[in-house]
Amino acid sequence: MLGLFTPSRKQSLTGLSAVVTGGSRGLGLVIAEQLVLRRCAVTIAARDGEELDRAREYLTRGRTGAAVRTVRCDVTERSQVSALMGEAAQAQGGLDVVVANAGIIQVAPLDALGPEDFASASGTIFMGSVHTALEALPWLRRSPAGGRLALVGSVGGLVAAPHLLPYSCAKFAVAGLAEGLHAELAGSSVSVTAVHPGLMRTGSHLAAEFGGQHRREFGWFSAAAGSPLLSMDARRAAARIVTAVERRRTRIVLTPAAKAADLGRGVAPVLTTKLTGLMSRALPSAPFEGDASPMTPGREVEEEADQGLPPVWRRLRTWGSALNDRASARLNQRGPRPGHTAG
Repeated sequence: MLGLFTPSRKQSLTGLSAVVTGGSRGLGLVIAEQLVLRRCAVTIAARDGEELDRAREYLTRGRTGAAVRTVRCDVTERSQVSALMGEAAQAQGGLDVVVANAGIIQVAPLDALGPEDFASASGTIFMGSVHTALEALPWLRRSPAGGRLALVGSVGGLVAAPHLLPYSCAKFAVAGLAEGLHAELAGSSVSVTAVHPGLMRTGSHLAAEFGGQHRREFGWFSAAAGSPLLSMDARRAAARIVTAVERRRTRIVLTPAAKAADLGRGVAPVLTTKLTGLMSRALPSAPFEGDASPMTPGREVEEEADQGLPPVWRRLRTWGSALNDRASARLNQRGPRPGHTAG
């Protein structure tokens, strides 16, 4: 029947039109890079115009014929997302692929968080995904190739992560949105892929915000996110994500640790919850009243991150952060041109 998805529909992404929200740095940037490498016409969207300019330079450097556009867009504002989709469709002759990736990360114990932190995470991560999906769908339904929508969740949206509660709550909502959209669109020309990455070496520790004992929170998060034992190379992750979208997979979970956590929650949910409780006890406690710092960006915390840390923590942070620190400059987290390491 005309308009219904069938396996014979075009699988290759070559020549298709794509939009990536949160595409100026980190995971969004390397997802956009993979789409460019697969010869898509790509529009990347983010709030920071300077970041977008650097990202566009990176995506087009040395790539003759690469079609990359940038649009400033705050995904918490539905009108801006509507304008983004319309501009991209008009410039690129329609929309075939949309990746909802925009997000924020707040790292802090519960006692250092307030309702505003949950609202901020929900507004950007969940409502940003809702706005992106609702505004993209009318265009994706018109795609001759059959539209593809990907929502980037997280292992934190499959298993609640301690000291990441606003983030986890918002990512759980994204997971529900992806499953619901897949059901609602079953039999249509649009496929929906739920993406649940584990820790990746994207330099996200510099873009995240830290509260409570912010130096110690930065220490454990940057070490874990950069550890070769726990995290995954960002470009490798992006390649697998885009392949999953290309093949119209329903769901992809990345990193062995994330897969183990997902399996554990399904098979032994009570035990998994107890284990996350034990993890929480190993993390920095909330400071005494009056000693807590406001939420502070990782770029600001980094300069003083080792002050006051026990020697063991300091060595662990230095070792674990090494790969992530290098990724931060490559993936536009620090400010210099992406693709160039600092120093």
